[in-house]
Amino acid sequence: MPLALIPFLLLIVPILEISVFILVGQQIGLWATLGGILLTAIIGSILLRWQGLATLSRLRAEFSAGQVPARAMGDAALLIVAGILLLTPGFVTDAIGFSLFIPPIRGAIFSFFASRVQIVSPFGNTGGQGRPNPARDGVVDLDATEFSHTDRDQKGEDPAVQQRSDRSSGKASDTPWRKD
Repeated sequence: MPLALIPFLLLIVPILEISVFILVGQQIGLWATLGGILLTAIIGSILLRWQGLATLSRLRAEFSAGQVPARAMGDAALLIVAGILLLTPGFVTDAIGFSLFIPPIRGAIFSFFASRVQIVSPFGNTGGQGRPNPARDGVVDLDATEFSHTDRDQKGEDPAVQQRSDRSSGKASDTPWRKD
């Protein structure tokens, strides 16, 4: 959604809600309208708790299995939006909030956004396991016996250490610090 639409939505949603309040209030009366708003908030909080706990347990299970719980995180985010919409007074926001409790609608919204988002792992190329894959990252892990330093001379001594020892007072030094 372009950012230019946000001010328009901030203006149109309250106008729409007020219009629906007036129309519903004329049909069923003031107290029934206020009771309906209160009832939708209560039902929404019960649904949010029930589906939120189920989503949380799915998140934990997928994390424990070493999987990235993308769908469960998407469901959790949409349930948070649904909760905010249901706690906002109004029938239009309640209708949108209740629709987000329907799994196929959440799935369609998740698919819409997932097709437009590229997820990058902080571990680099993990091969789908959630753990680094050195063979694909170009990282080679060597043991001390497999490693040889190209700057060593024939005797296996480091020339930098030799130069430091020549500059010092005649004693060999293993540190880069000169003693004057």
